[in-house]
Amino acid sequence: MNIGFIGLGAMGYPMSHLLAAAGHTVTVMDLNSEATARFVAEHPGAKVAGALNDFAEANIVITMLPNSDVVDSVVLGGEKAGLVSILKKGSAVIDMSSSEPLRSKALFEKLTEQGLDYLDAPVSGGVKRAVDGTLAIMIGGPENLVAKYRPVLEILGKNLTHVGPSGAGHAMKALNNYVSAAGLAAVAEALRAGEAFGLDPAVMTAVLNSSTGKNNTTENKVVPFMLSGKYNSGFSMELMVKDIGIAIKLGESMHSPMDVGQSVLSSWRDANQTLGKGADHTEMYRYVEVKRSKQ
Repeated sequence: MNIGFIGLGAMGYPMSHLLAAAGHTVTVMDLNSEATARFVAEHPGAKVAGALNDFAEANIVITMLPNSDVVDSVVLGGEKAGLVSILKKGSAVIDMSSSEPLRSKALFEKLTEQGLDYLDAPVSGGVKRAVDGTLAIMIGGPENLVAKYRPVLEILGKNLTHVGPSGAGHAMKALNNYVSAAGLAAVAEALRAGEAFGLDPAVMTAVLNSSTGKNNTTENKVVPFMLSGKYNSGFSMELMVKDIGIAIKLGESMHSPMDVGQSVLSSWRDANQTLGKGADHTEMYRYVEVKRSKQ
């Protein structure tokens, strides 16, 4: 198939590689010209899109972008035409970004009116699982479209779940990241409190992983990214704040209490502001120590 991929970040680059390796013709676009140049150099037959019009012959365009504002500008257009007026009828847009579910639902309706397919299919698992093609993918959309595009998504992930109608994938992703963020913040606080008491954080992590406190952070993030001081998981604190905010906004729109969520969001926002632009989300561990040292 002819597949367009917009967004060659830490996740998008290896995902695009897997599509090319599977034999698809991949056309890439990113604001980082070095990334696109490197991609085509590494993948014979791949192309760089200089403008959205270069996706006119694509069967599928996958977006992996920062937020719904950027996704809408690419898909719907503004001063320039968007994908909705460029793609051939029967083509598809699959948004794998962390977008706002209600806006994704609106995109589905607009693209359907124009004879285009749309799925929201955000991912979870981090850079490592993007590289080896084992991402968890949460898919929102009609069953027939999920079945139609499953073979392409299976190249990128091994845990594909159709979670509901259009927008449901992005709702699930935001709620998942909220729960993940709450767990990570709790782990960071617990490790720092234990360390101040005299406990070894590495020993604490081993105990948590054999006890009821075990979670994704204790299993996959504490040792390689936090205790090591590397803080290089590949997922920024800024993006985590965005995703928590989407989850809280969703809860409020559904008139569902998000009391814990408000506290979690406040903590992550403060951490992001304190540590500055570019901080990795695992630096919550460093933030807790910075905050403790000021008290």
